Amino acid sequence: MKILHILKSEPDNSTKILIDIISKDESCVIFPLYKEHPDYGKLIELIFDCDKTVSWW
Repeated sequence: MKILHILKSEPDNSTKILIDIISKDESCVIFPLYKEHPDYGKLIELIFDCDKTVSWW
């Protein structure tokens, strides 16, 4: 299973731990929205390519 994590802000330690727990033994992709000029076209591709999507606000 492939999991996409969309991060609106830079993750703190608690968020990083939760991402690790959720993604254990799974393929994981992290998309940082907080970076300058995110590629929204790539984000849409990833959403359809992954089995699960988790948004971290």
